[in-house]
Amino acid sequence: MTGRISLLALLLCAAAHAASLTFEAEGNAYRFDTGTLRGVLRAERQSRGLLPVVDGATGTNLARSLGLFSHYRLLDATHRYGTAAWDWASVARRLPDGAVETRWTADAEHPFDLQAVYRWTGSNTLDVATTVRAHKDLRRFEAFLASYFEGFASAFVYTQGGLLEAKQDAGVWQAFPRDEAAAKIIGDGRWQRPPHPVDWTIRPPLAGPLGLRRDEKTGLAALVMAPPADCFAVATPYGAEEHRSLYLSLFGRDLKAGESATARARLIIGRGITDQQAITLYETYLKGNQP
Repeated sequence: MTGRISLLALLLCAAAHAASLTFEAEGNAYRFDTGTLRGVLRAERQSRGLLPVVDGATGTNLARSLGLFSHYRLLDATHRYGTAAWDWASVARRLPDGAVETRWTADAEHPFDLQAVYRWTGSNTLDVATTVRAHKDLRRFEAFLASYFEGFASAFVYTQGGLLEAKQDAGVWQAFPRDEAAAKIIGDGRWQRPPHPVDWTIRPPLAGPLGLRRDEKTGLAALVMAPPADCFAVATPYGAEEHRSLYLSLFGRDLKAGESATARARLIIGRGITDQQAITLYETYLKGNQP
């Protein structure tokens, strides 16, 4: 009998843990509390990522402005489609496994459908899969995935020389391309289209799409990452610049009318993560996302 009770307790504990790695509908938003992080997805029905995000251990707010993992600029070789995906009307639903799916439907301003699925895969780990379906030929299409942190005044990107800090003397806005072809995409004129044009300083090439911010006060590190085939650049302002942001440039490829493509990305927030541990977390992620 004791063994059965112990087994039942373990099963109940596992079920409770699994239940915490879900989003729960609350009005028009989706609340989460993983035990490590808590907050809201789609506050006020807007597709602005996770906002707020609160550290479960200290109650510290970790996100600002337009949230974590929000879809920002939508670009291709000749157009900027609207101002941002967060201004494009979307609908969302909770999936049976507790993930949330957001859908944007093609309209006169956007010749493609967009979909994003947000799913907790650990108490401090969020995976997002972004899918685009073209309604016309798109050249070098890009979805710019943005995260804005509260605090986290040091920024690093994983280059071929290791994790390189984004310091002010290298420029305000810094882009780390996957390769020379990716650098040409960044410089093809897309970032001069209003509003808020940006002059990127091109930095050393990536060892892999991994960006990192550190917060001295809490000891937390925030990592954003993606498979190399899905992400052609990581971008950031210098660490202490007021945006406190990290960006992933997703896709960077041509799409024929009727063609679909998916890009994956992961957010991890943890305490005391060393540089080597961050790289190991990224390598582990890649092993689980082989094509």
